[in-house]
Amino acid sequence: MKLTSHIKFDLKFDEEKLQKDLSVLLENSWIPHFNKNNYEGEWQAIPLYAPDGDQKNIFALGNDKSLKPTPLLSQCPYLEEVINSFKFPILSARILKLGVGVHIKPHQDHELGYEDNNFRIHIPIITNEHVRFILNGERLIMLPGECWYTNVNYTHSVSNKGDIARIHLVIDGERNAWSDQLFFSKAPKESFVKSPAKMTENTIIRTIEELKRSGLDKKSELVKNLEVDLKKLRSSIKNAPR
Repeated sequence: MKLTSHIKFDLKFDEEKLQKDLSVLLENSWIPHFNKNNYEGEWQAIPLYAPDGDQKNIFALGNDKSLKPTPLLSQCPYLEEVINSFKFPILSARILKLGVGVHIKPHQDHELGYEDNNFRIHIPIITNEHVRFILNGERLIMLPGECWYTNVNYTHSVSNKGDIARIHLVIDGERNAWSDQLFFSKAPKESFVKSPAKMTENTIIRTIEELKRSGLDKKSELVKNLEVDLKKLRSSIKNAPR
């Protein structure tokens, strides 16, 4: 059975209300995305859920601190309503802005597909027809107010060749019974299985470096798991038949 790489859900959010709340956030300082090896141009974020509610911390996954809404979220009642409408544990909620002319290079994220029990949701707020989001070789056209799941374990890239920024609400969640009902209403359960594809050695090394550079504790569970994966990969390469 073909694995599910993306879903457009039947959920639809109010574009005007999303943009009204966004206008409040636009007055705040945007934080450059930490993974600077993977993009060219202006890729920035505003955290809405972060460790200890720290509105300067855009990195949430794998952090051992308690995840809380940031003070900015209290100024955005509709964004808060949208986030709270998802009845699964929130692992991260951010506004991500892709500036004009920005290109995010093809890459893979680590264990962020539904079959990994963690997943990513996109809700576009502002976009344009010249944004090219390519996932697993397919272009996805995501419009304001829509709700999409993207399995970013697959190779993906984004470029904004339009004349306005692309701005999305991006939510990372933890799988539960509520999300199972949502996902399996659009795709069969059997289409969410672990892919045999593995991260390359260079990808794992780069991911560990970026996590540590972002200020994540070197003893965090995510870093330790990646280091174990790296050790296993190197061992399999060393012992592979030649």
